[in-house]
Amino acid sequence: MADQNQEYPFARANGHPRSDQESGSLTAEELKRKKRIKLAIYIVAFIIFQVIVITAFGLTVMKVKSPKLRLANIQFQTLDTATANSSPSFDMSFTTQVRVKNTNFGPYKFDATTVDFTYGGATVGQVIISKGKAGLKSTKKINDVIVKLSSTQLANTADLGSDLNAGTLTLSSTAKMTGKVELMLIMKKKKSANMNCTITIDVASKNVRTLQCK
Repeated sequence: MADQNQEYPFARANGHPRSDQESGSLTAEELKRKKRIKLAIYIVAFIIFQVIVITAFGLTVMKVKSPKLRLANIQFQTLDTATANSSPSFDMSFTTQVRVKNTNFGPYKFDATTVDFTYGGATVGQVIISKGKAGLKSTKKINDVIVKLSSTQLANTADLGSDLNAGTLTLSSTAKMTGKVELMLIMKKKKSANMNCTITIDVASKNVRTLQCK
C-alpha cells in the first residue's frame, strides 16, 4: 500500500503557478510602458524648450525698436551777427554730422528727411538728409552736412537783440525720419525716428556751448 502520508508540493493560492513565458511577457510590457513614459517626458521637455526659445526670440530678435536720430560735431564756417536795436540779425553756416542709430537685428532703410532749424519757434533754415540705410545693430554717420541759417525769415526779432547782446543764441532742430526695419529678409516693419535737439551757441567765440538731443 502506498504511503498515505506522502508529501505534495504546496500549490499557489490561485492554483495556477506563473510560467516563465508569462513572466517574460509582463517584463516586456513594463519595458514598453517605461519607454512610452520616457518618450512622453522627452516630448513635453522639447515643447517647453521650443516655447522658451520662441519667446526669447520674440522678445529680442523680433522686437522692433525705433531708431534714434541725432546731430553731432557742429563746426562753424561763418557766423555774422548784428545787434542794432532796430534790426538785430544773424547769418551762419556750419557743418554737422547726422547719426541714425539702429539697435535692431535687421537693417533700417530710411526715406529722405527734412531737418528744420528754428529760433523762438520760427523756422530759420532747413536741410535735407538723403535716403539711406543703417545696418543691423549699427549707427549710420552722415558726415559734413552743410547747414545755412538766417534770421531774415523771422517776423519778430524783439528777443533776438537781447539774446545777441547777452552773447548766446539758442536754436532748436527737429525732424521726423520714416523708414522700415527689415527682419529675416522677409519681414518689414515701419518705424520712425524723431529728433529734437537744442543748440546753444556762444556768439563771441563762435562755438557751440551745448548740444542736447532727445
